[in-house]
Amino acid sequence: MPQYTPPLRDIQFVMHEVLNVVDELKTLPAHADIDAETINAVLEEGGKFAAQVIFPLNISGDEEGCTLDKTTHEVKAPKGFKEAYRQYVEGGWPALSCDPEYGGQGLPHVVNQSFYEMLNSANQAWTMYPGLSHGAYEALHAHGTPEQKKLYLPKLVSGEWTGTMCLTEPHCGTDLGLLRTKAEPQGDGTYKLTGQKIFISAGEHDLAENIVHLVLARLPDAPAGSKGISLFVVPKFKVNADGSLGERNAIYCGGLEHKMGIHGNATCQMILDGAVGTMVGEPNRGLQAMFVMMNAARLGVGMQSLGLTEVAYQNAVAYAKDRLQMRALSGPKAPDKPADPIIVHPDVRKMLLTARAYAEGARAVAMWTTLQLDKELASDDEQVRKDCADLVALLTPIIKAFFTDNGWIATSHCLQVFGGHGYIKEWGMEQFVRDARINMIYEGTNTVQALDLLGRKVLADNGAKLKKFGKLVQDFIEEEGVNEAMQEFINPLADLGEKVTKLTMEIGMKAMGNADEVGAAAVDYLRICGHLVFAYFWARMAKVALAKKDSGDPFYTAKLATARFYFAKLLPETAGLIRSARAGLKPLMEMDEALF
Repeated sequence: MPQYTPPLRDIQFVMHEVLNVVDELKTLPAHADIDAETINAVLEEGGKFAAQVIFPLNISGDEEGCTLDKTTHEVKAPKGFKEAYRQYVEGGWPALSCDPEYGGQGLPHVVNQSFYEMLNSANQAWTMYPGLSHGAYEALHAHGTPEQKKLYLPKLVSGEWTGTMCLTEPHCGTDLGLLRTKAEPQGDGTYKLTGQKIFISAGEHDLAENIVHLVLARLPDAPAGSKGISLFVVPKFKVNADGSLGERNAIYCGGLEHKMGIHGNATCQMILDGAVGTMVGEPNRGLQAMFVMMNAARLGVGMQSLGLTEVAYQNAVAYAKDRLQMRALSGPKAPDKPADPIIVHPDVRKMLLTARAYAEGARAVAMWTTLQLDKELASDDEQVRKDCADLVALLTPIIKAFFTDNGWIATSHCLQVFGGHGYIKEWGMEQFVRDARINMIYEGTNTVQALDLLGRKVLADNGAKLKKFGKLVQDFIEEEGVNEAMQEFINPLADLGEKVTKLTMEIGMKAMGNADEVGAAAVDYLRICGHLVFAYFWARMAKVALAKKDSGDPFYTAKLATARFYFAKLLPETAGLIRSARAGLKPLMEMDEALF
């Protein structure tokens, strides 16, 4: 059976020793009273909930899955999920980083995000139920009318109700401009929505008494394409003016998807048959409002893969220390045993260290990015808000795509450490691999994230956002350039920074002649940028570890060894990626379609 221990020591290291989040947060009026003791206490309790309440439901939830009553259209989550959700609500966890005006605790998002990392390690399928609710809360908090906020936010904050996002339709995935769901105005401020949505995570379940669906649809006179999309809030049960529940709305689950992974989460085909809703934001500008939820979801998906990488690593390490197989090539390392534990073998260590380096690097990047989000939302300095918003926008596609690509690599490596046992269900490893695979697909495939990064976030503003991050890197290089002990980290970081600048200019020039050059280079480009971001944060972590390596705490010795592994064994991947990106469009397009 698998095991999970919340990585509280590493979370605290990144928060307090690398990023100094308390000092950063205290500059924000909303968080002026925050302290490390509060953060640590919250996350310690959150880790207990993750490890003791929902982790034991991970395998059983995967085996049982969700069940649909086709007569009533009601969906039942796996055994124990509803009871665990009740404990989650009773513990006040849904309200952690929500606005106190609506019953929230007002804690920083960086705390909530670290909590969600642990939830995702423990049980990704379960965590998707409350996780989507937070995105719905954010969208309504930013764009809802006063009446919508009054009706929906307190219930979403408390966790009494959950939320979803209803975008995808059978004929269109990412290309939302093709969607057909219709919204007919009723003359009283409400709309009747008709259409079909698919792949709706947590679209129907028995965990909460109401589900608040955010639905994209078209008004009768809407222009074609994405410019004609509006956003509506459509509850499962209609909500009376006093907040009580009214009659059942005409939105229901028509079928459950039979999936490769995340079996414990209900992935629904949702039918809207004249369902009543109200508009969120302005007519034909629904995507702008929905992007608040979509961006929250993209950051959340990155955290899903970080969580899976961590739990897979923990189990692979435990197995590698215990499993005896062969002798080390250099001679026995456990002469008192019939064979050596497989952790002595170089390639086993490479697989383990790959997972560890990707988990710990992702943790630092995610935490720093969420700290920028806190500053964007709460700073009273307009320029700080703008700069932080730009950095969050730049890093969101990297977190979604780079984390999830790495999560797929890492969970696969960790399964491989188990050998044949990794392929057997009882060890739990194959579930981590199956669950990790969806993260590269939903909330915009990783290719879409790459196009977003290169096309919208870099080339569209002539590299302005990228330069803001590049300045952070350059300032760090200049600060540490005279530190001899840091050269093994600074030199490759500086080298890659220069190469990214040159590659960006080169792709931009090519794209002026043929826009498809962006599509040809984008996936390689995102992975290169992902390594640049990881290298920067690994160098920052190495700096702290170097300063404390003689403290006697083995934590810093291990951190330094992992940093060295990352720079020696993972960062060099960028050389091949740069070469591939520079190969451009021709090798992809010169073969006639008929020859495929």
